[in-house]
Amino acid sequence: MGASGPYCQNGPVTRASLDKQPHEVASMFDDVAERYDLTNDVLSLGQARLWRKEVARAVDARPAQKVLDLAAGTATSSLPFARTGAYVVPCDFSLGMLRVGKQRHSWLPFTAGDATKLPFKDDTFDAVTISFGLRNVQDTDAALREMYRVTKPGGRVVICEFSHPTWAPFRTVYTEYLMRALPPAARAVSSSPDAYVYLAESIRAWPDQRALAGRLGEAGWGKVAWRNLTGGVVALHRGFKQA
Repeated sequence: MGASGPYCQNGPVTRASLDKQPHEVASMFDDVAERYDLTNDVLSLGQARLWRKEVARAVDARPAQKVLDLAAGTATSSLPFARTGAYVVPCDFSLGMLRVGKQRHSWLPFTAGDATKLPFKDDTFDAVTISFGLRNVQDTDAALREMYRVTKPGGRVVICEFSHPTWAPFRTVYTEYLMRALPPAARAVSSSPDAYVYLAESIRAWPDQRALAGRLGEAGWGKVAWRNLTGGVVALHRGFKQA
């Protein structure tokens, strides 16, 4: 996308600032697209694969159902839904991510879209899911309302996002890892390590489990609940649209 704006820069590398201007965030993900999946596996110490499995269980996609996978990136997160026989639409606003995904999985219907203004009709999908992307949307509440709009009555939302470890000593260690160890580790494996400085900062600033659940309820979702993964490093939230 490459639009001009108040990027945080270190030489040629771009990372977004925490006000999450869409062109900044999209450009940042364009930069990391090629090695994004590998970097996630390394920096999560392999936990990213476990988290994807838990998302797939929570979505519980069935043959012929329609699933919208927001912030799908290269569609690694979309593949488990496709394997069930569901019709899955990987959607992202990073054209770089979509380009790499299309090269790897040309049979999937990749769609460019902004989570706050989704290019889909009301009541289209049986399930809408977003993994590690809601935190990067400039207007979280608008995105939650849009997800509600495009979900069929009786359908569900599943959100997998970094959260707040529940055990205080572990939370301290985890915060140290985010701010001190993650950026140097990213330099070893990522094409754009400064993007992972943004990642660490955005995780630290993100609402906790209960606060995010409250925002889901305010957006209209019912039966909202969450489950902690990896001690609360990640939380899996779900909600339902009234039938």
